[in-house]
Amino acid sequence: MSHDHPAPGPSPGCACGHQHGPRHIYIYSPSSAVRDKAAFRRGVKRLQALGHEVEVDRDALAMHTRFAGDDATRVAAIARAAASGADVALISRGGYGLTRILPGVDFQAMARAIEGGMHFVGISDFTALQCAVLAQSGAITWAGPALCPDFGVAGEPDDIMQACFDDLLTGHGEGTGWRLPYPRSRVARESTPDYDFELHDAPLWGGNLAVLASLVGTPWLPQVEGGVLFLEDVNEHPYRIERLLTQLLYAGVLARQKAVLLGQFTGIRLAAHDKGFGMDSVVQWLRSQIAVPVLTGLPYGHVETKVLLPVGAKVDLAVQGRDAMLVWGHLD
Repeated sequence: MSHDHPAPGPSPGCACGHQHGPRHIYIYSPSSAVRDKAAFRRGVKRLQALGHEVEVDRDALAMHTRFAGDDATRVAAIARAAASGADVALISRGGYGLTRILPGVDFQAMARAIEGGMHFVGISDFTALQCAVLAQSGAITWAGPALCPDFGVAGEPDDIMQACFDDLLTGHGEGTGWRLPYPRSRVARESTPDYDFELHDAPLWGGNLAVLASLVGTPWLPQVEGGVLFLEDVNEHPYRIERLLTQLLYAGVLARQKAVLLGQFTGIRLAAHDKGFGMDSVVQWLRSQIAVPVLTGLPYGHVETKVLLPVGAKVDLAVQGRDAMLVWGHLD
């Protein structure tokens, strides 16, 4: 849900009671090394052009094999982000690397920073840190953009993504809505339920499916009861997506939720021997396995147009026909 308000500028407030003006954004790299330096520079310049103070972590462009520095370097970068006093701590990119350093992260320091008003924002591999923060402290983080792939694009960044990010900065973002996509195949259309329901005060959590499934059986996976679980992924064949979902299914994670929201699953390459097996098949199978609603089309994932989602916040979910609305209200 986006509200009209002034663009970032010198004004300290507005009639709506929210604070506007420049924000302090801290850029750090807790996962893979930044390979596209031009995208990194473009992203920083774009945020600066909006009037924000952009502070770049001293190791944001570090490289150690495939990672943005060795494990100790990246743990220290997270600690510096938490201690920076920034309004937003934004990752440079995803990739891989956070699951291997979770035991070294000071989650209480992150929780204190969040309590003080800091928003940790990221996507993809960032799911590991978000889940761990929620499991260890209950604090809210934000699933959203990353610097390089979203603000550092060669063309113009997506309008909806930027508006949602601005909503976070100004405190206007209170929810999001989308239209459930029409199933592509006849069989999928015939088996798609006609949803009409409302849920209230359900914890929202989730992120990248592969990363989240890898946390099953560890202290870093939140034990969420009655939640709304959202999932997305990239470059995974539908059979691999189904296999990851079976991990969550057999671990009892899916049955404990009130709804499952499937975001964008991109980069899929089907083979001739799939013989019609695709994402529609996976969705049909998932709906046959669990008794809770499975909604598709959530505008979040490895795509240009993405909303921001508060991981750990209580939400209301309303669905009527193909219209879905997810509301979390004003988060202090």
